[in-house]
Order: sequence, then C-alpha cells, then structure tokens
Amino acid sequence: MLSPAAKRLSKINPHHLSIASLAFAMFAGLFFALEFEHFLMLGAIMVALNGLFDALDGKVARLMAKESKKGDFVDHVIDRYSDVFILGGIALGSYCPVFVGLFAIIGVMLSSYMGTQAQALGLRREYRGILGRADRLALLIIVPLAQYGLWLANADWANDIFGYSLLTWMMVYFGIAGNITALQRARMIWKSLL
Repeated sequence: MLSPAAKRLSKINPHHLSIASLAFAMFAGLFFALEFEHFLMLGAIMVALNGLFDALDGKVARLMAKESKKGDFVDHVIDRYSDVFILGGIALGSYCPVFVGLFAIIGVMLSSYMGTQAQALGLRREYRGILGRADRLALLIIVPLAQYGLWLANADWANDIFGYSLLTWMMVYFGIAGNITALQRARMIWKSLL
C-alpha cells in the first residue's frame, strides 16, 4: 500500500522522513498536553502522520537501495523519542494521572528495549508479544478520536469509566501490556541463548 507514496518520495533522503515522523510525534505530544477543544483530534492525526512517515522512511530507503545500519539505528532512536513525546503529552495533560502515564512509558520503553536487545546479542530482532508498536499507534489514533467523539456527544460518562477517562484506561493497558511484552520477549531471548 505504501509503494506508490514511497516511489513519489524516492528523491527525498529517508533520514528527512524519519525527522518528519519525529516532528509529528512532538506535535502530537503537544496537542495531547494542551487541553483545547479540538486538540485530541489533532493529536490523533499527528500520531497517524508519525506512523505513516515512520513506515515510509524504511520503504524509501529500500527503494533507493540506501538501507544501512545507521539508518536502522536512527529509525529506532526516533521511534523511542516519538513514543516518549506522544505518551508524555498524554501523561502531562489532564487525561490521565501522571503516575499512570509514567507506568505506560516504562512499559513501552522496556518492551522496545527487549526487542532490540535480542539483536544486540546477535539474535534476530524480537517483535513478538502482546503489544507491538503498530498496536500502540493504532490505539493512539482510535482512542483519542473515541474520547473526542464522546466529549462532542456530551456523554456524561466520557470522563468517568470506573473513575477514569478512556485515555487513562488506554495508558493503563500500555503499562500492563508493555511490561508483559517485555517479559515475554526476555523469556524468548533467554530460550534462544540456551
């Protein structure tokens, strides 16, 4: 699906696409942290653009035969910063308690770390587990849009689903599922090292 767009962008350095994905993540975090009426929708759009440009940078690099270890490294560094900007924006806004946001960030960082740690040990990179980056990005688009829709509909329970907003529950899920994914990946790596 990305091939036509990647072909059109094939004259652009893939690193520039990676930087654009980071910029979209920064804007997403900013929109989530600020509490103006339509910023949840804008935050979700920025997350979608972050994911799109993150996917396109690798596709363009392959089309241009510019795949490299440096490019892979830059991509993963930018992905981690993007995760922190986006989740940090939600944590710093009024959508969830800061401790829940920190729990989510820790889960996401540990699961990502375990995935790349396998490669550092000479194994193949580990993507398995219950919460991957694509899953997080999908939820970071769908849930803010759902929360925004509930607020537009003036749903009384939009901010009180067992005491928390929909966004808080998403962050709780990221914390729990991220830590479970990190442990799953650690177990898989350990088995591969035996």
